[in-house]
This record gives sequence, C-alpha cells and structure tokens, in this order.
Amino acid sequence: MKKEKKTIFIETYGCQMNFSDSEIVASILKDDNYSIGQDYKSADIILINTCSIRDNAEQRVRKRLKEFNSLKKKKPRLIIGILGCMAERLKEQLLEEEKAVDLISGPDSYRNLPELLRTAFEGKKAVNVLLSLEETYADISPVRYDSNGINAFISIMRGCENFCSYCVVPGTRGKERSRNPETIIREARELYHSGFRDITLLGQNVNSYSFTENEQLTDFPDLVKAVALVNPLLRVRFATSHPKDLSEKLIDTILAHENICRSIHLPIQSGSSKMLKLMNRKYTREDYMLRIESIKNKILDCSISTDIIAGFCSETEEDHKDTLSLMEWAQYEYAFMFKYSERPGTLAAKKLPDDVPEEIKARRLKEIIDLQQKLSLQSNKKDIGKVFEVLIEGVSKRSKEHLFGRNSQNKVVVFPANGQKPGEYIKIKVTHCTTATLMGEIY
Repeated sequence: MKKEKKTIFIETYGCQMNFSDSEIVASILKDDNYSIGQDYKSADIILINTCSIRDNAEQRVRKRLKEFNSLKKKKPRLIIGILGCMAERLKEQLLEEEKAVDLISGPDSYRNLPELLRTAFEGKKAVNVLLSLEETYADISPVRYDSNGINAFISIMRGCENFCSYCVVPGTRGKERSRNPETIIREARELYHSGFRDITLLGQNVNSYSFTENEQLTDFPDLVKAVALVNPLLRVRFATSHPKDLSEKLIDTILAHENICRSIHLPIQSGSSKMLKLMNRKYTREDYMLRIESIKNKILDCSISTDIIAGFCSETEEDHKDTLSLMEWAQYEYAFMFKYSERPGTLAAKKLPDDVPEEIKARRLKEIIDLQQKLSLQSNKKDIGKVFEVLIEGVSKRSKEHLFGRNSQNKVVVFPANGQKPGEYIKIKVTHCTTATLMGEIY
C-alpha cells in the first residue's frame, strides 16, 4: 500500500552552500514520496537548514522556532527538524532547550532523512550528526524547488581544513573532499538544457578543489574550464576563493573564456597582517595585495568583492585603519561586513580574548560600511556610459515595467522591458546608478 504523501517546507539560512544543500535534501525526500511545499502553515514537516557562522544567524533560527512551536500546538502531528551546521554544533543543547524539535540532521546525514522522519513520526527523537570522510552527494540531482529557472548552484566540494581561528566550519562540515568532476560537468550540462544560464560553483574554498582518478589530476582551473566549455551561453561563477590558494592558472583560465564571469569574491577579513595571523588566514596584507594586483593587471574588467570582520580579538585602531586603507586601495565593488562574534569551540574562543568593546566594534563596522558604500557608488558611476551584456533574470521588484539582470561583473542592472524574457541576453547602456544598482537602456 502506497504511503500518504506528506508535504515538507524547507527554510534556509546562511550561505549559498546551505541553499545548495536544501536542494539536495529536497531531491532525497522527493524520491521518498514527499512533496516540497511553499507554505509552512500547511506543511506536515518543517525543516530549518541552519548556519552557525555568526551568533546572529543562530538567534534568528531560535526566534523562528518559537513561531513554529506555536503552530505545533495547533498541529500536534507537525514534525520540526533542524538541519545543517547548527544541528551539528548544538545537537544536545537543541534537544534539551527546543522541545518542539523532533529531528536533528547534520550536513553529512541527509541520505538518512527518510529514516529519521519515520522515527520522528513514531514519536521518537531522531538524530544523526555523524560527519563523513567521503560524502559529497555527487550522485544526487538537486531539486531546484525555489529557483527562478536562470541561476543555479553546484556544490563541487564539502568540508574545510583551513581552520581560521574564528570559524566553526571545520567542526560542523568536516574534512575537505572534492566531487568527481564528471558528475559536476554532467550536472552543469543538465542545468543548461533545462534553461539555466548562470551557474555558481560552490565550496568553502573552491581553489583547493582537487580530484585524482587514474593518475589524472583535475584542479579547480581545469574544472572551471570544463564547465565553461559546456556552452558559451552558460555563465560560470564560483565562490568562495581563499587568497592563499588563488592561482595564476585560474586567473589565466578566466581571461581565456568569456563566459567565466569577471567577478571574484576574495575575502580579506582584515587589512592588518597582525590580525590575519591571529585569524590563522595563512597570508599577509602584502600577499593579498599581490593577488589583487595580478587579477587587475590581467583581467582589466574584473570586479572584486570581499568579506570583512570588524573588531576581532585585540584589534587596535591601527589595525582597523589598515583595513580601511586596504579597502581604499583595492576599490572593492561590494563587501559582506560583520562585527566579530565569538563562536564556541573555535580556536579564537579557546585562546583569544574577545576584548574589543561592543560599542567600538559597532563604530568600526559603521566606518567600514560607510566607506564601502562610497566605493560601491564610485565603481558604479564609472560604469555610466558603458555597454554591458546582461543576462535577464526577471521583473524588477520596484516596477513591472522594468526587467533586471546581472552583468559579468555581478552587478544588478535594471532597464525598461520591451518584450524580452528571463534567460535572454541583452546589451544595456548604463545611464545612471545608485550604490547597489546600475540603470540603463537597451543598446
């Protein structure tokens, strides 16, 4: 007898890797006769895919759990599950403190979700947070359940072994391992034939991708090239790069293929060599600047973005000024900027005092944000008068009369609609801009 089909709602927090994982989860559960819904109020199961990178992300999940707990009081048979890094990091604490949680599944145990759900429906707590040395989910075709049909993510590797002193990822996602490149290329090809035109290759540190089979090594530049060769109309992006591993070979590969996007996300975290050493980033300010110089000297139209942490352990005003001066020098197009929040279990939490007062962290972060807004606006103003090839992604949120898309530099471009459709390429001449957006007209 065929079991009743139950509906699952998946809510995702954090990085692009988590969104990719949610698509893998959707595929596994769809194959087990579950359907994926868009409304949590009507779902039989709510799964929250979590992030532990910052305390703020975990607090958002805690707040959301209170809402779902209220719903569970009205629907006692509702199953609530925690997936991902927070599940891995706080498994026992979550079971003790969050009584509404029925299921906990770490990043490497998603294949066991059907069994875990059966256990949960029997009224028992279901937990699997075992980390794997091999799991890459390479054979699973993700369900793009919440996609615009244009942009897609492909996870090319899992885990991390960089052990930055502030980061929980090595402990929550385990050792680094790379997928077979053939499975990645096949997934890219399938996405292209399904209408997707913009693919982002994902990994905690994509530059360290490495797969050997029959004594044949495929490194990251080899993989990016192979995906770019799927079709010239398929745009290829990647995230995230680690400055210590970004190679000249990769820069040359980007330059050689027009459909590998002229956009590199290269986290600096701090402009101070002293801070970088405490962060265990394995490069200096000068090393990082050499990488940026190489990119800009070879790929003249490349945009560069970054991550910055304000107020890391023992950061002085001089260290902070080093960050501001490096930002000015690098001329970042945009940045992800955060105050340092101590994460339990990390090297920093064990050995480095979180001694920068909160008000100083806040002030330094504001100065970083204010500077980046100025840099972003300067960068966008330089694009006025230029013509870009834009991949149309959809209708503008502010006006149904306008479409939006992105150029190779990963900048959002808005322009008047004139019968074009998402997935098409169009030439746009930029006429004006804001800090975050380019506006233009069909060229």
